[in-house]
Amino acid sequence: MFFDIGAGEIIGLAILGLILVGPERLPKLASDAAALVRHIQRISQTATKELRENLGPGFEDLQPADLHPKTFLKKQLAGVLEQNDALTKPSTKPVAKIDPDLL
Repeated sequence: MFFDIGAGEIIGLAILGLILVGPERLPKLASDAAALVRHIQRISQTATKELRENLGPGFEDLQPADLHPKTFLKKQLAGVLEQNDALTKPSTKPVAKIDPDLL
């Protein structure tokens, strides 16, 4: 479950909500809470989209979790190292050399 909450805890929270809020106001409160969650989700998606657009090329696959400094540096350095390895590795297989003195 979300936030590691079990079924018994959800039932307990529902009963507590009924007692504190009252059965007549609980449906309105639940719909307002759902609308707030949807609004926050839209804001998050919009911010992520604008961030991708403003960062420019090379950041199309950016995820919000990638913005943690350690994760961001690891990802960027891995890309640079892969490019460096591709440039430094020879494209042909090495040719075995035979020592003429051994023949």
